[in-house]
Amino acid sequence: MPDWLEAIIIVLTQLIILIGLVSLLVPIFPGITVIWLAVLGYGIVTGFGTLGVIIFVLITLLMLAGTLGDNLLMGAGARKGGASWITIGVALLAGVLGTIVFPPIGGLIAAPLAVFALEYLRVRDVRGAWYALRGLAAGWGLSFFARLGIGVVMRVLWWIWV
Repeated sequence: MPDWLEAIIIVLTQLIILIGLVSLLVPIFPGITVIWLAVLGYGIVTGFGTLGVIIFVLITLLMLAGTLGDNLLMGAGARKGGASWITIGVALLAGVLGTIVFPPIGGLIAAPLAVFALEYLRVRDVRGAWYALRGLAAGWGLSFFARLGIGVVMRVLWWIWV
């Protein structure tokens, strides 16, 4: 592969990784998955090699941990705020559907509304519903920092590979 073409591939991959990192600001958007897809594309186009396979496996494990951890932290925050498991499940579903129907902010609106509405219906108390919503927001905050840290580590690993 000519050096100029490899340089273009590296720059494009880096841009997609940066888009993935910036998109981590949107809790429902799968920024970590975007980073993983960029690295996968880089590996397919340039070849993996031994180092590439090892690093790609590590990046894949980080992507899975980040995706699972994201949902766990948000759910744990809502649960700590008093939300029921059913509310948490419905809020997750509302977030995903909201993002699909009204990208990119539909999920940001749908999930909190679902938490507040369902908890209000369940406990018949605005204060109780508000605490559950605050718990979800705290979980989102923690998950952002976790995802950002994982995304940065994924980027550093890719640079080691390059």
